[in-house]
Amino acid sequence: MRLGKLYMARGQKSFDILSRPLTGNLSGTVFASLRRQRRRLAQGIALVALAAAFAVSTAAFNTTYDSQARVDAELTNGADVLVQGTTPAPAGSKLAELKALPAVAAAEPIQHRFAYVGTDLQDLYGIDPAHIQAATHLANAYFANHDAQATLATLAAQADGVLVSEETVRDFQLAMGDHLNLRIQHAGDNQYHLVPFTFVGVVREFPTAPKDSFLVANASYVAQQTGTGAAEIVLLKTQGDPEAVAVRARQIVTGLSGIKVTGIGAAQKTIGSSLTAVSLRGLTTLELSFAVLLVASASGLILALGLAERKKTFATLIVLGAKSRQLGAFIWSEGLIIMLGGALLGLTAGLGLAELLVKMLTHVFDPPPEGLVMPWGYFALLAIALVIATVVAVLSAVAATRRSSVEVLRSL
Repeated sequence: MRLGKLYMARGQKSFDILSRPLTGNLSGTVFASLRRQRRRLAQGIALVALAAAFAVSTAAFNTTYDSQARVDAELTNGADVLVQGTTPAPAGSKLAELKALPAVAAAEPIQHRFAYVGTDLQDLYGIDPAHIQAATHLANAYFANHDAQATLATLAAQADGVLVSEETVRDFQLAMGDHLNLRIQHAGDNQYHLVPFTFVGVVREFPTAPKDSFLVANASYVAQQTGTGAAEIVLLKTQGDPEAVAVRARQIVTGLSGIKVTGIGAAQKTIGSSLTAVSLRGLTTLELSFAVLLVASASGLILALGLAERKKTFATLIVLGAKSRQLGAFIWSEGLIIMLGGALLGLTAGLGLAELLVKMLTHVFDPPPEGLVMPWGYFALLAIALVIATVVAVLSAVAATRRSSVEVLRSL
């Protein structure tokens, strides 16, 4: 309200620019009239701002929440559909058939082996850094440098490169570029042999990987050093229903022993220890529908109250010979100030509140959100509702002005 009053006291220059198409030469007169009503206008701006802030913060937070819930499930499952085999029966042997499924947008194989780091046996994942993101989402938060693209590019550029977990880096006091000798089982004799790697980055999370220590390397190098390019895992990105694709994938791999196929929906249901396992869809729909109505009604209410207060003013203007367009300039300008001022302050406050809520829940999400996910479609709907409500309120006020003013003149 203080910002609204401050603008009405000192914002004539910007008002002249914004309202010139509506007020013409009456800009100064209209602003002087509105300045006298600055308390009521400030209340209107505050009301619209509160409604808009509620709508924006709710939409931004809930969209981020839903997005992060899916990221959490995708991290656990690996992708929309996970086909996980074993070393004797790798899922990659059916890669061509899985990729040919109608609703599959991308299919990427991943090697899942084991390597000794000192005396510690860790999971080793062999990937194609150039194409892995076609099938799964790799968030920046997965890597210590918070840059997934740069990390994958570095790995791809170093044939013997390896990404190491933070725990291993601390335990062995590793520095970037250090040479590591890992013991990996060779397919020829089933014995563990020393294989040289170069430490190129730190990985915190990775699809299907455990929470503690693991390694990520180039699949081509792992295949070369172990004597086999078999991929135990295949990640599928779908264009339709992941569960339907999972059913078809099971039919393809049914002949492989020890094979497991899971859709992302199953993963979302099993993540019961996280707040993100709770669905906010129904509550979100109710909140956002209410927010649209609240924003739409706020501007109309203030304009209606203003009209009731200024019946004598408009009646006097009619007596002085004011035309409908000139009367409308006062009302249109009032609606413009309330709409733009409320929208601007509401957007700022709403985004700030949503950011605060996400920050407060950072440790609930695994991995934490990289930032707010903007529901642009809902924001557009909100803006349209605000504009329509303002236009309807102004047109109704303009029509009612002449009728009420005539009645006031008769009563005088």
